[in-house]
This record gives sequence, C-alpha cells and structure tokens, in this order.
Amino acid sequence: MMNLLFTITLAIILAGALPKNVMGQGVSVPGLVTPAFFNGIINQAPAGCAGKNFYSRDAFLKALNSYPQFGKLGSADDSKREVAAFFAHTTHETGYFCNKEEQNVPATENYCDTKFTDYPCTPGKRYFGRGPLQLTWNYNYGAAGKSIGFNGLNNPEIVATDPVISFKTALWYWMQNVRPSVTQGFGATIKAINGAVECNGKEPAKVQARINLYTKYCGQFGVSPGGNLQC
Repeated sequence: MMNLLFTITLAIILAGALPKNVMGQGVSVPGLVTPAFFNGIINQAPAGCAGKNFYSRDAFLKALNSYPQFGKLGSADDSKREVAAFFAHTTHETGYFCNKEEQNVPATENYCDTKFTDYPCTPGKRYFGRGPLQLTWNYNYGAAGKSIGFNGLNNPEIVATDPVISFKTALWYWMQNVRPSVTQGFGATIKAINGAVECNGKEPAKVQARINLYTKYCGQFGVSPGGNLQC
C-alpha cells in the first residue's frame, strides 16, 4: 500500500499537478542578495542617514531564517522577481535604506485605529512607519509582534532599534499581505503595499520610481520583469 501511495504521489508531482506554491522551486536568496547587491543599494544613501549603520545584509539574512519560503515560488524566474520586488519596495520606502522611521510625521498622528480591539493602542505610543517596509498602524504592530515575538503594542520603537526584528517585520508583512500578488505582476505588489495612496493615477511619479527600481534589480538578477508593472 505504501509503495502504491508513493508511486501515485510521485506521478502527481511529475505531472505538475501540485500547486506552484507547494512545489516551491526557489532560488538561493543569499546568492542573489550578495554583499555587492546590498551595499550597492545602501551606499546610495547619504552619509548622515540613520539607516546607514542600522540596516545590513547580515541582519536581513538572520531575519530570513524565520521565513524560509521567501524567494521560493513556482519557478526560478518568479522567485527572482519576488526578491527583486521586495528590495524595490524596501529601497523606495526607506530611501535606499536611509530611514529607519517615517519622516515628518505630525505630532498629533499616532496611527491608532480603535476599531481593532484585539490590538488596543498603548497610551503614549505611536505606530507610525518603521523598518524596511515602514510598518504602520497598531493592528500591524500587534499582529507582527505576536507572530515574531516582540511586544509591538507596548514597544513599537524596537522596529527602529533592533535591525533583525526590523527586517523580520518587513518579511512578515510581505508574506502576509504582498506575496499572494507577486505572480500577478509588480503592479499588483504596489497595490498591496500602498495602492490606496499611489495607484489609479494618484501618484504616478512614485509608482514609476518603484517600477524603475524593480526593473533594475530584475536586470541584476538576470530575469525579465514580466508584465503588469503599473497599478
């Protein structure tokens, strides 16, 4: 019986009947995100940037250990596009890894949405953008903290003080909210990250800036950017 089951399972795999996300033909993410690739991004940030001595390839790779499915999609090309898309968005969001925190946040804005009673805001804490993907809102801090293992509601500042946790929040948000759209084209990932603000002609320059970074990184990884770049 076991031999028959094995034979059937092998036949299904060889026939390509398993979903792509199950098959997970990935690439070596560290092999793509080489020191030269990472430094090529962060070295474009001005010398006085807070992120220059915060973000590092080493911190990214340590965070990556908690997300082994990142960069493992249905094909090597899709996997490379995922890594390129992630770094296009993080580069854009942080200004080439210059900023650890959102800039010019009004003193009255704490990004607390009281509708999310599972993640009540802590008095005096502010949940503005922090980290490579600028994690924002109490419900994201609360959920990320619960998943990763830090107190996101009482200590949101850790996202801008611990570089490994910082990258983990970006990978957590990516896997939760962005990854399902990666194979739909880069434009779909823009929608998933900031669609309400930038898409449908609202911020064409920002959208194009993201696209330019994505196509550049795809070129560095030796893969075509695919279609559906706009949002």
